[in-house]
Amino acid sequence: MDEVWLAGVDGCPGGWIAAFVRPEGNAVRLRTVGTFAEVIAAPERPAIIAVDIPIGLPERGGRGGRAAENAVRPLLGARQSSVFAMPSRAAVYAETAWPLAAADLAAAHRRASAVARATSDPPRGVAIQAFCVFAKVRELDALLHADPALARRVFETHPEVAFWRLNGAAALSEPKKVKGRPYGPGLDLRRRLLAAGGLPAEAMAEPPPGAGADDLLDALACALTARRLRAGLAEPFPDPPERDAFGLPMAIWA
Repeated sequence: MDEVWLAGVDGCPGGWIAAFVRPEGNAVRLRTVGTFAEVIAAPERPAIIAVDIPIGLPERGGRGGRAAENAVRPLLGARQSSVFAMPSRAAVYAETAWPLAAADLAAAHRRASAVARATSDPPRGVAIQAFCVFAKVRELDALLHADPALARRVFETHPEVAFWRLNGAAALSEPKKVKGRPYGPGLDLRRRLLAAGGLPAEAMAEPPPGAGADDLLDALACALTARRLRAGLAEPFPDPPERDAFGLPMAIWA
């Protein structure tokens, strides 16, 4: 019988960091790849992939983003700002010239915000943090449109919601970063939660090239959500999930 693998995936400076795990046990394989398609086609052929990137885009933006974002923010206490509001599909696709040069970023952000304001109620622009993940949102969106069957394998999650679940459905007391820099107590707290969730300490020791320590911990948290999905224990926020105009579910799983 073939080995079953699952994957937790997070965006990182090198592209994507993937943490491959078995449904049980402490085997972990870490890898950075340039494209999400490489995760899907990895030698492990993950049966379930839990990824920290929005799946499903609304035709019109609402206050606070999609129902998915609004459903999980109240769970996270001081960490709720880590959940970015996704605007309309038109805003996400407003800028076609990806990848963007640094000099073009501000102007492209303004263009996307103008489209977001025109397609939201109440009118609202796009936070720069959300704008900077648009390329990855579009990358995964294109794969799901090209192969709708992937929606049975690829699920949206969020690391802070995964850690909330690992913490007994309680908000975490420490951030991962302070003023944009890794924060030791917050990283250590998350390492303890991952260890309690069954992952070995050596998996958390060193991120693969192209990823940071926080990216590694986030990918591992997503991998534990993939385990919950495999076991039928994960919960969607909202429940039931909304769907976009193309039938893609819009829910954060934990």
